[in-house]
Amino acid sequence: MTLGAAGTTAHHVGMGAVLVYVAAGVVSLWGVAHVLPTMRVVRGYSDTSRDNRLVITQEWVAEAMTMWFIAAVVVIATASGSSHRALADWIYRASAIMLLAVALLTATTGARTTVIFFKICPVLLRVTAALLLTASWV
Repeated sequence: MTLGAAGTTAHHVGMGAVLVYVAAGVVSLWGVAHVLPTMRVVRGYSDTSRDNRLVITQEWVAEAMTMWFIAAVVVIATASGSSHRALADWIYRASAIMLLAVALLTATTGARTTVIFFKICPVLLRVTAALLLTASWV
């Protein structure tokens, strides 16, 4: 929609875009929640070799980076506007599939521990995947 005299254009934010931005925000914050406790978690493995502690650090940071990448890609796809709507829909779907895959991995590994953080992760990732899938069809 055009704002008139100012000559600027504002994009109407539809329901799909709102769902995408909410999902991206949640996934981004979940990435932050992964990276912040990394060093504390790694220190908990003091009886493990230095190499194993480095790998644990890598994996925690890699999951955070994955979350941030997914959030960035869906935001960029949404911000590109309606001229790329079909591509954006497939980006949302592919991102949702990746989130579901990480949720499944976490459900079969970390969520089987007593750590609440890991038990929350599969639920949060499934919800954000559902938001993206819904956004791809509205």
